Parts: sequence; structure tokens; C-alpha cells
Amino acid sequence: MRLAGKRAIVTGAGSGFGAGIARKFATEGAEVLVADINAKSATAVAEEIGGLACRVDVSDGDSVAAMLAVAIADFGTPDILVNNAGITHLPSFLEDVSEDDFDRVFAVNCKSVYLTARALVPGMKKRGSGVILNVASTAGLSPRPKLNWYNASKGWMITATKAMAVELAPSGIRVNAICPVAGETPLLSSFMGEDTPEMRAKFLATIPIGRFSTPEDMGNAAAFLCSDDASMITGVALEVDGGRCI
Repeated sequence: MRLAGKRAIVTGAGSGFGAGIARKFATEGAEVLVADINAKSATAVAEEIGGLACRVDVSDGDSVAAMLAVAIADFGTPDILVNNAGITHLPSFLEDVSEDDFDRVFAVNCKSVYLTARALVPGMKKRGSGVILNVASTAGLSPRPKLNWYNASKGWMITATKAMAVELAPSGIRVNAICPVAGETPLLSSFMGEDTPEMRAKFLATIPIGRFSTPEDMGNAAAFLCSDDASMITGVALEVDGGRCI
């Protein structure tokens, strides 16, 4: 019960890593707002964990503000924000990625961090405490070919995490990131381009532990970094990757 009495928003929590984080937070005692662009998925996870559901487009400022209003109306200013929502473009040479795909990747993976911070940080500052966790990727540390602009967006998130941590520390707000390797999530097939045994074997060959990340792995890491057990940790980009970045 490391998060007992804490109130958390987890974006992209209708599936994959976000759902794993939401489930773990609930078992650790947190009240969780499950936010996702897919309202049906968000509702299903929220009902499972006894949380609250909200549809949100994290790339839209008005939608993010509405999400915060839902949270405040239900449980007050959140103690924890997890920026998990993310997308990728299909594997392609960097010059062949369309401008629309580029814009969408940066809107969801990067602009969302700005929009959620703009919405939630003032309340955290007023209270004098808070935790923000950004779900980045090993792609931001050790890029894979043909995922250039996705790699860059996750590198941006890691730099943003460190910049936010330095600026917000005097206000009692910690900011960290986790960097998962590819996992059994809806994005896996997009990373690979095609989901075949051969492509899976190729990806797994780059992970020394020999398996993909799981939602449970991310939930465990996130629960630690968002708990008081990590009260001296801010500005880190924790690799939860089975040795991928070694």
C-alpha cells in the first residue's frame, strides 16, 4: 500500500503499459483516473480496478483541461500524473515518413507532456508536492533504425523529464521517466512493421533477458518511482529493458 491516499491520473491507461500501471497503482492503494482516447477501454479498466474513467485526447489542450476537471470533481488535485499515452509511425526511412505522421507523433508523445504539465503543475505547486512520471522508451536512448522520428520524440521526453525535474524540485515536485523496451502492447506490431515469428525473434535477440517488457514490469517500476520510497529520486530515466541499452 505504498500509494495509499494518493490520487493519480494515468493517460493511455485503457491498454498496454498504461493499464498495467493503473492496475498496480490501485493495488498499492491509489485512487486512479484511467484516461484514454478510447473511452470503452478506459471504462473497462476503471471498472476492473474500482477507478474512474475519462476519455482524453492528450494532444488537445481543452481535452486535457477537461480531464483535470473530472479528476478534481471526483478526488481533488492529483498527487501523481503518469504521461503514458504514446504512438509511433510505421517503420520507414526517415525521409519517407509523412508530415502528418510526424506531426501526430510529436503531438501525442511530446506536446502532451507540455499540456498536462500546464494543467496540473499549478495545483501541485500550490500544495507543495507532486510526482510526474513520463513513459519514454529505450528508443530515446538507443535508437532503432527506421523509427527515427519516434526515437526523437522519446529522446525529447527524456530531456524534458530532466529539465522539469530541475525546475520543479524547489516546489516539492519530482519528475522521472521510465524507458521500457518493446512489449506486448498494441504498439508492438507497429514497431515491427509486421508481427511474424521471425520479426519477434529479431527484436528479442536485442534483449539480453530474452523477453519483451510486460505491463506488470512497468507497473512495478512506476509504483516505486511514484511512491515515497523514491523521495530522493528525480530526473532519472530508468531503463526497464532487460538489458537492451547495455
